[in-house]
Amino acid sequence: MIQLSGAGKRYGHKLLFENVDWLITPHDRLGLVGANGAGKSTLMKILAGLETLDYGSITMAKGISAGYLPQDGLTLSGRSVFAECTSVFAELRAIEQELEDLTRQISELDHAGAAYAQVADRLHRLEHEFRTRDGYAIEAQVGIVLSGLGFRKQEWSRRTEEFSGGWQMRIALAKLLLQQPNLLLLDEPTNHLDLEARNWLEDYLGNYPHAFVVISHDRYFLDVSVSKIVEIWNKQLYFYPGNYDKYIEQKTQRREQLQAAWRNQRERIERLEIFINRFRYQATKAKQVQSRVKELEKMDRIELPAEEQTIHFSFPQPKPSGRIVAEFAGVAKSYGQKEVFRNVSFMIERGDRIALVGVNGAGKSTLIKLLAGNEPLTQGEYRLGHNVQVDYFAQDQYKELDQDARILDDIGALSPQSTQTELRNLLGCFLFSADDVFKRIGVLSGGERSRYALLRMLLHPANFLLLDEPTNHLDMRAKGVLLNALSEYTGTVLFVSHDRYFIDRLATRVFEIGDGRVEVYPGNYEDYLWRKQGGAAALSQAMAQNSNSAQSKAQPVNGNQRSAGENTAAIRPKRLNPIKRKQMEEEVQELEEEISRVEGAIAQREASLHTFVSGEETQRLTRELDENRTELRALIAEWEELSQALEAAD
Repeated sequence: MIQLSGAGKRYGHKLLFENVDWLITPHDRLGLVGANGAGKSTLMKILAGLETLDYGSITMAKGISAGYLPQDGLTLSGRSVFAECTSVFAELRAIEQELEDLTRQISELDHAGAAYAQVADRLHRLEHEFRTRDGYAIEAQVGIVLSGLGFRKQEWSRRTEEFSGGWQMRIALAKLLLQQPNLLLLDEPTNHLDLEARNWLEDYLGNYPHAFVVISHDRYFLDVSVSKIVEIWNKQLYFYPGNYDKYIEQKTQRREQLQAAWRNQRERIERLEIFINRFRYQATKAKQVQSRVKELEKMDRIELPAEEQTIHFSFPQPKPSGRIVAEFAGVAKSYGQKEVFRNVSFMIERGDRIALVGVNGAGKSTLIKLLAGNEPLTQGEYRLGHNVQVDYFAQDQYKELDQDARILDDIGALSPQSTQTELRNLLGCFLFSADDVFKRIGVLSGGERSRYALLRMLLHPANFLLLDEPTNHLDMRAKGVLLNALSEYTGTVLFVSHDRYFIDRLATRVFEIGDGRVEVYPGNYEDYLWRKQGGAAALSQAMAQNSNSAQSKAQPVNGNQRSAGENTAAIRPKRLNPIKRKQMEEEVQELEEEISRVEGAIAQREASLHTFVSGEETQRLTRELDENRTELRALIAEWEELSQALEAAD
């Protein structure tokens, strides 16, 4: 479909990539990854025809259309949201108008005349084309996409210029999806989407009829959306079949192979140089020396790219709070006639890591502001626990920074015990590298200042953190540092994030906000979705049926009845989160080890009972043996349930 041959691109003296060969086939689902500045967006623009190659060629098959969505910068005006989206069907609209004109003409013509036959033939052909291209479903298609991307029906008639930059990018994405180009090019499409819209986009791309290439810092999005990873690394393109998780495994293997090849080459070069230097001036060895000099000149030297340093930085832990950190009792919040919350009650305990979820405008940021004390309650009571210290990271937190201070000086004053190397490594993790660390805070962009404000908070965290979209403007490496820091954090954290992987790895509870209420769900986002889909209720029913079945084993089994495994399969979601799957597999392994340990203890106590020591000892061993057997039954039941769930997901 599209082929790059010997492709290369430079920016000034910096070579982004060279000698790249890449064939994109009609149904490829590709994730484009690489370090910041490696050339991902540039390569995407080349595929879209917006930039040219410095070396090599790009060939596109006839009739291929490419649609490109940049990270930001698109603005629309002059039409309503619905009209803007239907504008992509201009050709179909023209056919529709011509059909109306032809229908009017044919009603006025003589049925026996030649003109009538000519118009009827044209009408028939156009109507067939219009129907084949789903012309009668234009409004329905637009409605589905707009709803999926989070636009409420009452917003469809609003003018596009009334929307913020993030929502304008959603409109641009909607138009692109409705066009359905042969090659869809998406540069960070999830940047401006909430969780619900991301979930919808994942499903949409899963059914997309053509090829697409996507750049994203959302690991979960890549895991479920792409079937091949293309990495720009060491000025070359490398291809990895599978999703992002598979890519991580394969990349580690490839790096080890490259390092081994580099070491072997270095040893060969050293041996050649030693020989050349030793026998350079001996006439009897001149031929051998010359041969080795030529071998060195022809050798294609292996280059190792600069390794990303692993960051080892210990964030200080906060002072412990009381067991109850915060409590809402009958809380209501309104802005004039607009009711955000009514009669909300919940309790937050020490160590909770709570994710707030809900559609845009449901009240997630409002709840955080209420907990931070930045907004007054309209009704009810809010109680903070003993020794609780609250720290709030807002989306506009950067406004609180000293605009004249240099980054390195400012962070050094906050953490005087850290070395310059440690501070620069940490800044690099949050995308501040080289001379960027000497910039004054006032010259940073909004995203850069948000990243820096988050880093400052982590250096001296309070014991109750309120984080409003902390993962915005972070790449995968920076998200990893933040995730590790919060995973090791001993305090309590409540956060809003649109990064599915981040939520699944961090959250221990989910608060769903909507319709003025707060619903509390245990577990991470995958657990929350499972319960929302009726998984918990169905599992209870399946276990009850399984228990009843066990009590009547002697009775013949009806062919229509389901086994416990089949019931579990029916209630599990069709697609199991890769993170959840890994957690379940680890739990199964841990259970198997625990079962083995308990079985060993049972065998040991049974053997001990064969030798009489005393009546008391026999009673003790018997009691412990009963406890072990009870524990073993519970472990086996849990192991069977998890194993069946994994089998059902497969």
